[in-house]
This record gives sequence, structure tokens and C-alpha cells, in this order.
Amino acid sequence: MTGHPGRLPLGRHPGYRDPVSKPLELPFDPIARAAQTWSERFGPSGAMAAVTSIMRVQQILLAQLDAVLRPYELTFARYEALVLLTFSSRGTLPMRVIGERLMVHPTSATNIIDRLEGQGLVVRRPNPQDGRGKLAEITDRGREVVGRATASLMDAEFGLADFGPAQREQLFDLLRGLRVAAGDFVPAAAEPADAVPSS
Repeated sequence: MTGHPGRLPLGRHPGYRDPVSKPLELPFDPIARAAQTWSERFGPSGAMAAVTSIMRVQQILLAQLDAVLRPYELTFARYEALVLLTFSSRGTLPMRVIGERLMVHPTSATNIIDRLEGQGLVVRRPNPQDGRGKLAEITDRGREVVGRATASLMDAEFGLADFGPAQREQLFDLLRGLRVAAGDFVPAAAEPADAVPSS
């Protein structure tokens, strides 16, 4: 990975409220150390080291992205819900669909929308096609907030500023394979070339 000269570390940008968490700055890589010990005691450690690294990177990225979104009083989960609503043609989606698209439990989707509604970024309305269901609809204020938040996240390159376009695409492809194996979705027999997002 190559750094970007002059770029402030994510979470320390002057436009962000405060730094993420204090860097650990350990004198060694604890995951590499654990992998070495693992191999001595149990055998091959590649899978364990890779999974542990993914889990740690998830912690780092969520903390960084939440720090970018803090000035907008959003978490990344709430930001994703707002973006999802902006992607819909009318700015509305059934609660069931929101949970499915965000790949979270219905209770989590409800909690996310509850918070956004309390902030005036989303309103809930009866679903005319489902007597018991509800629609979540993004408000004008929600659109304005998500627009500004998106600009900040794109400026921060979603925490991946040290990766080039090819590396980001490679990451997406590698992790996508795990998602397919887990049953996240059924890939089409011949997907279009633009199935992979551009960097």
C-alpha cells in the first residue's frame, strides 16, 4: 500500500470533531504473533490470521467512518439506511425491504429507522399495499444531511485512502466470494461487466 502525501489520517481531519481512537502503536503485530504461536501449537494459521485481520479491520473502519459521520449525528448504519432510501425512486421503502437490503435483523432495521425518525430525517407512513406494514420515507432534511455526509465520506475515501483502485477492486472480489459462499445472494450466470463497483 502506498500512502497519500499530505493526506491527514482519517479521523484527524480538521473538519472532523475528534480523532478516532488512540493508535495502539504496539512494538509488534499481535495478529502475526498469534499466528506464529498458533502454527507452533495447532498447525497452519493462515485462515485464523486472515479472519482475525478482517475482524480487526472492521473495527477500525467502523470507528473511522463513525468519526467522519459524527458531525452529522449519524452512525454508519443510519447513513446506509438514508442512502438506501435515496436510491429508491420515490424516497420510500417498506421496512421489510430495508432490513433485507441492509442485511440486518428486522429489529435492527426498526431501531435504525426509529433513530432517524427521531432526528427528523425519516418519517414512517402506512404502506397502501400492506395493511399492517409501514413505509419509511426520507425527508428533505434527510436528503440534505445525507448529501453532506456523503461528500465527507468520499473525501475520506471511506477509510481506504491507502489503497489504489485496483487494490479496492481486488478486496471487493475476494470478500464477495465469501458473501456468495455464505448465501448473501445468488450470482447471475453471466453478470454484466459493471457488476463490480468502480473505484
